Amino acid sequence: MEFWRKPLDADQVKVPHGQIYVIKERCKGCSFCVEYCPRDVLEMSEEFNKKGYHPPVAVRQEDCVACGLCELICPEFAIHVELIKEEEEATQKPEV
Repeated sequence: MEFWRKPLDADQVKVPHGQIYVIKERCKGCSFCVEYCPRDVLEMSEEFNKKGYHPPVAVRQEDCVACGLCELICPEFAIHVELIKEEEEATQKPEV
């Protein structure tokens, strides 16, 4: 996402990242998660599940911000997101 100006606290705020998990056999291929993803992380796959539907696939996993909208909108509860915790930065040594 491109901003027309840089936010004042951009250096202080870390953008969260999420890992998307899809239960392929539970999916019915409604594509709500794909249509409503604000970062366009998901796309419908070419493969079929046992029910004969195309489940979604995370094609731009690094763009996921763990908003959880795909979880909320899925009528079959076939998708969930886990927040990836960033490792704590090493403590900075004071300069002498």
